[in-house]
Amino acid sequence: MRFISVNNLAALTGTSNHTVQKWLDNKVYPSVVVNGTPGFDMEQLASIPDVKLMLDNRWDEEIKVTPIRQYNSIELFAGGGGLALGLSLAGFHHVLLNEFETFACNTLRTNRPDWNVLEGDVRHIDFTPLRGKIDFLSGGFPCQAFSYAGKQAGFNDTRGTLFFELARAVKEIQPLVFLGENVKGLISHDEGRTFETIKNTIAELGYSLVEPQILKAIMYQVPQKRERLILIAIRNDIVDKVQFHWPTPYERVLTLRDALYKGVIFDSDVPKSEGVKYPAKKQKVLELVPQGGDWRDLPEDTAKEFMGGSWLLGGGKTGMARRLSLDEPSLTLTCSPCQKQTERCHPLETRPLTVREYARIQTFPDSWCFQGTITEKYKQIGNAVPVNLAWAVGRSLIRLFNDIQTVYPSQTADCLFDVREIMSKQSQLVVCKNKKNQTSTIKDTVRQLNLFDFYDQTIY
Repeated sequence: MRFISVNNLAALTGTSNHTVQKWLDNKVYPSVVVNGTPGFDMEQLASIPDVKLMLDNRWDEEIKVTPIRQYNSIELFAGGGGLALGLSLAGFHHVLLNEFETFACNTLRTNRPDWNVLEGDVRHIDFTPLRGKIDFLSGGFPCQAFSYAGKQAGFNDTRGTLFFELARAVKEIQPLVFLGENVKGLISHDEGRTFETIKNTIAELGYSLVEPQILKAIMYQVPQKRERLILIAIRNDIVDKVQFHWPTPYERVLTLRDALYKGVIFDSDVPKSEGVKYPAKKQKVLELVPQGGDWRDLPEDTAKEFMGGSWLLGGGKTGMARRLSLDEPSLTLTCSPCQKQTERCHPLETRPLTVREYARIQTFPDSWCFQGTITEKYKQIGNAVPVNLAWAVGRSLIRLFNDIQTVYPSQTADCLFDVREIMSKQSQLVVCKNKKNQTSTIKDTVRQLNLFDFYDQTIY
């Protein structure tokens, strides 16, 4: 029997805890109790698509996939390395990574001294020397407002956005396959027009977009309720001969207990590390919240004072005064563990999660050291793609590349000289960064919106 609790089934299916509890109360599915916790036998839930995927998983088979030759890859907007590390574990050979933030670049260099980390604005990089020498390109592009001035809503209408830079890199390099990653809200942004522009751009570049998927991290050995939109596009001249298969899920939902203690993911308990602390007044309030609880568990007077104006607002506000539960996946991590609207209190101690606990929830290994201030460390971790999710997607991509190699045999290109030339040119640029992370040498600065942070932070 594979047991799944009410709350974890809700997380897996994207359904509310209340609804799944009603399934149990109304005997919609046979229920069981394990160690005093009510739930279900997963074998009895095979009619639920996400559960069936877990029951029929081929995780043990897919984890053995390895590349049949070296596949050169480039990553843009690399951040603290979640996507890059996962893809590297799958077998990709990163020849170049680009990132704007200095602290994130230092993190990449510290952990992988052999990676060529190019610090600076992607808009200054000429990728044409690498044309035809790179197999795969990836990037979790930041989101900005799109222009719809053009009639076709294609490549030219993405100018001024960082997606345009990803598209430009694809146009200049012509990789066999490329991947774009973002928050799930991108699909519905501006009533779908933003995503339509992206799809038109991909077609204009000469690539075919695989049917996009919003992947739930909890299905891929990640103890966190995080969802990411994954875009994979295959060059038109090879797309008819191969087929991409999305990764199979892990056999069960992992929880915060799996992140903090020895188990499936880690071979030891979480090490002690630095972390922010609550002010005394806030700590006193959160001490009243039980494991897995939130503001609704507070005395009414205390809740009103703590929540202030939010008390009168609609919605569940379940991120406020929220204490995590050891037996559930973590809520989606944000760039800070103690924002009032998206609280992430430790399940047993009344304090925010530490840096190392944060990193474990994102499935970074304990050996991965983040550089910068404590604020920067939380930011790098919170913005990252979970390593195990990236690893699972990477294995599926390696399988795709192996199929391409079988149909269209080719040799790995030697691009070391070209990469060094690109890095040398970049090192000669003087780019001044201001507090808003804009470059003073560029007039048409890109304005970063917070809209998609909102989408990411409202997943409970």
